[in-house]
Amino acid sequence: MGLRNQTSTQQATEFILMGFQLSRSIEVFLLVILLLAFLVTLAGNITIITLVCLDQRLQTPMYFFLCNLSLLEMFFVLSITPKMLVNMISRNKSISFLGCALQCYFYFSLGVCEAILIALMAFDRYVAICHPLRYTIIMNGQVCMYIALGCWAGGFINNIFPLFLMTRLSFCDSNVIDHFFCDYATMLKLSCDDVHVLLALESIMAALELLTSFSATAVSYFYIIVTIFRMRSTTGHQKTFSTCSSHITVASIFYGSSVFMYCLPSHGRSQDAQKAVAVLTGVVTPLLNPFIYSLRNEKVKEAFRDCVKKWKFALWKD
Repeated sequence: MGLRNQTSTQQATEFILMGFQLSRSIEVFLLVILLLAFLVTLAGNITIITLVCLDQRLQTPMYFFLCNLSLLEMFFVLSITPKMLVNMISRNKSISFLGCALQCYFYFSLGVCEAILIALMAFDRYVAICHPLRYTIIMNGQVCMYIALGCWAGGFINNIFPLFLMTRLSFCDSNVIDHFFCDYATMLKLSCDDVHVLLALESIMAALELLTSFSATAVSYFYIIVTIFRMRSTTGHQKTFSTCSSHITVASIFYGSSVFMYCLPSHGRSQDAQKAVAVLTGVVTPLLNPFIYSLRNEKVKEAFRDCVKKWKFALWKD
């Protein structure tokens, strides 16, 4: 389907996702890379979830939250990647208004969920390191369940109002979205209504969400670092810090890409740069997280090795 503009008298019922607009050979190469990244992301996060569910050693609050992070990452890539891959091989790049609104809602809701969860995972490490004797009391199973439910509910409730406001807009000038998914700000710019207030609201909400999450994470790690330096044993320093290194790496990637995408001024930044950062946030980061936690975490590596041994033994026995 070719690109087209809606007339000013006709309300848009569907949008056209322009995608990357590359030469065919480069687009095919990119398609293969993104497809592999998508499959590896699903496989990696499913592996993490399976290990946490099956291995008794991983059934602690830290790995319970890691399991939730893996679920988030899976849903995150599923919200945009399948449609993006289909559009790269199809001439019909259209998406319905409802489909576009839902994609936008799930993408940003899951992003808020992840921001909340990263802060909660930092708090879990704070309690484990700074209050080890009270850890099992403070972070008991019921508390962890309520925290996880609050994280998911908070992310999805947070974006209901912006979505509602977007559905009340008139899209009568153009239905062509210069992106590979239904980005909120890009959609607003297509409206023939005055959206300056909504764009400002989006920037303020994103900044507040990230600032709150980052502040909570930073405070938790401030007290963790103070506690680590009070330890007399160098071995204790290394062992304690190793339990936080994976989370610090994941948090750094998340905050770095999110700040660039949502908080820094977009004036003067090309749309291609926006797409590149969106690929980093929506495809690369979910791909890296399972590897970060598996390669930098001895318990996860041990659980994986034991699982492989049991699987090999079961095959040999059969």
